[in-house]
Amino acid sequence: MTSETESNRSSVSRVPRVLDVSVTLSSLVFWAIVLYWARTQGWARVKYGVIFIGAILTVYALDQTRQAYEGGDRIDAAVLLPASIVLITASVYFAMNFERVYVHQQGYAFEHEYMLARLIILSILYLTWREFGNLFLGLVGGVILYGMYGNMAPGILNHGGMTELTLLQSLVTDLYGFYGSLTQLTAAWIAPFLLYAGLLFAYGAFDLILRVAIESANYIRSGVAQTAVLSSTVIGSINGSYTANAAMTGSFTIPTMKDSGMASHRAAAIEAVASTSGQVLPPVMGASAFVMASYLGVAYLSIVVAGIVPAAILVASVGIAVHYTAISDASSQEMDFTEFFDEELSNRQKLTEAVRFGIPFFVLIYFLGIAQYTVMTAALWTIVSMVLTGVFFPMVQRLIDDSVFGALSEFVTQFWNTIHGFRRGAIILAPIAIILAAVNGVVDIFSVTGVPNKIALLLIDLSGGVLLLAVLLAMLVSILMGVGMPTVAAYVIVAILIAPTLISDFGIPEITAHYTVFYAAILAGITPPVATAAVVTAGIAEANFWRVCGAAIKIAAPLFVLPIAFVYNPGMISMSFGLTTVIAGSLVLLGAITMIYGLNYPFRMGFGRRLALRLALTVVGTVVMVYPGRYVKLAGIALFVGVFVMEKVMVRGMKLPFLRGVGQ
Repeated sequence: MTSETESNRSSVSRVPRVLDVSVTLSSLVFWAIVLYWARTQGWARVKYGVIFIGAILTVYALDQTRQAYEGGDRIDAAVLLPASIVLITASVYFAMNFERVYVHQQGYAFEHEYMLARLIILSILYLTWREFGNLFLGLVGGVILYGMYGNMAPGILNHGGMTELTLLQSLVTDLYGFYGSLTQLTAAWIAPFLLYAGLLFAYGAFDLILRVAIESANYIRSGVAQTAVLSSTVIGSINGSYTANAAMTGSFTIPTMKDSGMASHRAAAIEAVASTSGQVLPPVMGASAFVMASYLGVAYLSIVVAGIVPAAILVASVGIAVHYTAISDASSQEMDFTEFFDEELSNRQKLTEAVRFGIPFFVLIYFLGIAQYTVMTAALWTIVSMVLTGVFFPMVQRLIDDSVFGALSEFVTQFWNTIHGFRRGAIILAPIAIILAAVNGVVDIFSVTGVPNKIALLLIDLSGGVLLLAVLLAMLVSILMGVGMPTVAAYVIVAILIAPTLISDFGIPEITAHYTVFYAAILAGITPPVATAAVVTAGIAEANFWRVCGAAIKIAAPLFVLPIAFVYNPGMISMSFGLTTVIAGSLVLLGAITMIYGLNYPFRMGFGRRLALRLALTVVGTVVMVYPGRYVKLAGIALFVGVFVMEKVMVRGMKLPFLRGVGQ
């Protein structure tokens, strides 16, 4: 009996190891499929999208089953596996019968295919609930119900309703819906870049970013807080979810800020704002740049160019706000390097690492911006160059410093790092692929039922045709649609529902309208009462949620004004970067700084005077950011400069509190 028990325990303990190996192997097979298609495009894009869903869900099912098994949650694993198997089986079936299903059977299907479609919808609903919670399940499920029973909806939202078979055809059997354009875009464009992100993680690029950020603390008084901003924004721009980014980077930045003497709610607010702001940073923009390029029918690089000035305004204003927030707590803002790393890098090692990660980035820029290759081809060669530099640069360095055996040992290490990078890239991608498949279904139902046109009529009616009111209403809807969603999913929804109205009915340029709703959608991360990024960081910091939200709004105040500023200053968002863009962006930036200064600067004066000054500067900053007339902007900037100089002369004796060691 004892030997039988020990045998059972041994077999149980082997299960997580087998699943772990299976995740790695399935990830390698998945990326082989993706890279093969990027190189050859040997299948039709629709067929590739079908295969892509089955392959990435194989990785997801194995990885999540492993986690459930290790956590002792057998029920979760028992439900997860059937749902995943349904979707994997469906992908195999539709891929093998692609021509019959997609070409010859548009508009009808066999009964067993309808039954499979019902199971697919249930599986998608379960996986979206499992990964993103009740809110997103309510959105997807609610839209499906609206598609079927829209004839019962009140007023302008009423439509004729969809029969069950029409719904099944729209979502599944016609290979649109869940397998539609957004899923295909994810497979073709977004997936390779997330492999690039996985390799960057595995080779230590983000360790290098953190090292640079920590060393910068020696030169900036708010060094610890700025480290959080730098690391979180850079990482957040790639991983595509402000909530996930807040959890990942906040786990080390928030305790560090607290240890330096910063108040818990301010530390949490800084991380929440940094994670949210990172979603708009070019060149990836949380993967939204690729989708925006597809919707607008322009080159991906044009979207990146258009986003440079708005992102620069946001990063600069947040950086200044964080500086004022940090020094107002009188925290030490000194970082102990040994808390994060065992040893410092020599100057030669720093240069080697910079070249190691810089070459693939310049390969990307060259192929996209100069050679004008497709996104897929550019991503493919970027990945190839990242693997080459990631593996061989450390080998050469070990060969110079050590020996041939040391170089061989380094090769083995970097080989396994490469494998881990492929695995990590697939694991990062899987939840994004699931939610975008679900959103694709939502978008398809919206298109069939004419919801975008109904929203347009509703916006016009509520705003009375007044542009400012229309933009404010569009921002409100965008924030509501962005709650709890990854960045790219939130953008897709608002790009379908809101942007067309701003373009067609209010004459806003296409690129401006899309950036307006995109920036508004990410505000959900720090806007109460949901504020998912603030929820995560407040939990890590053990701080009051509402105080975190209040501090975050003060720090990120210009972000709430920027979408309106885009509309009234369209010159600052341009796909052809020029002097007009720079001037428009610079004036808006000065308005943002005025607002930040008013809300966050540690003024030395009585409460009443301080409150009045903060309110006045916030209003002036808002006017400078939004008002289209240049003379009004210059007058507001002159007023800010006057207040700034007077405060230095009358209170601080012209001693600027920006550099370490300067008294206040």
